[in-house]
Amino acid sequence: MIIPLYSAFMPFEPTSVRLWKRLGPAERLAAATHFWKEPPAGVVGAALGAVVRARKLRPQAARALAPEQQAKILSSVMDPGESVASFLLVALHLGERRPLLRGFLDALGLPHEDGVLKEEADDVTIDDAKIGDAVKTIGEQFPREQVEVYLNTLWLQDPERWDVLTKTSGVAAS
Repeated sequence: MIIPLYSAFMPFEPTSVRLWKRLGPAERLAAATHFWKEPPAGVVGAALGAVVRARKLRPQAARALAPEQQAKILSSVMDPGESVASFLLVALHLGERRPLLRGFLDALGLPHEDGVLKEEADDVTIDDAKIGDAVKTIGEQFPREQVEVYLNTLWLQDPERWDVLTKTSGVAAS
């Protein structure tokens, strides 16, 4: 099942793993590299498990690898599991794509700290008019593929808040 995407962009992928598979090798490596710089405690074991399975290593050997090697191996895993894929997608955006995050949240007028929503934004309702303008703004400033992956990632992280992105609109894609 593919969810219709806001505007003329590609439809949303319904899972983080499917979106991860859509990324190119360079994007997956960038995501995995940033992931291993500050690995989230809750998924380190699952990420190491993916590395172990991919290279048929012993867990101790996988843990002993340099972060660059762990990233290279993890980036080659097409199905690292839903939770790991979700964190990898977030890592991609918190690494090299912060300007995209900042641009989108600024265009929406949402409070954030370097592209990460602040807690006071939890109660803010996002209206269709603002979202259309924000999507158009980032669509004009960033490559289409990056915008598509970012919007899909937002929706996957919080489908309730970002459900407005799944509605059809007349926003033109660049």
